[in-house]
Amino acid sequence: MEMSCWIYRSSKKDEMYLYVPVEGDFSNVPDALLKRFGRPEKVMELTLNSSRKLAREEVAVVMQNLSTQGFHLQLPPKMDVELYRGD
Repeated sequence: MEMSCWIYRSSKKDEMYLYVPVEGDFSNVPDALLKRFGRPEKVMELTLNSSRKLAREEVAVVMQNLSTQGFHLQLPPKMDVELYRGD
């Protein structure tokens, strides 16, 4: 099964992305999430399938979320506290 999706970058939070199945349609995204996300900035369109690899997300999870809730939110990677000590 293949599925198209559009990926948007957050204008408020670095490395936070929102995947939606229809270009520009955020009707399934909760208002509170959109408020924290900021203005969505379109990054790209992708065609997803079970053999496609994504950099930070499991494609099966993204496809499931798009099908069931109408969006997928990719959070920024967690930073290791060790990186901030800087001796």
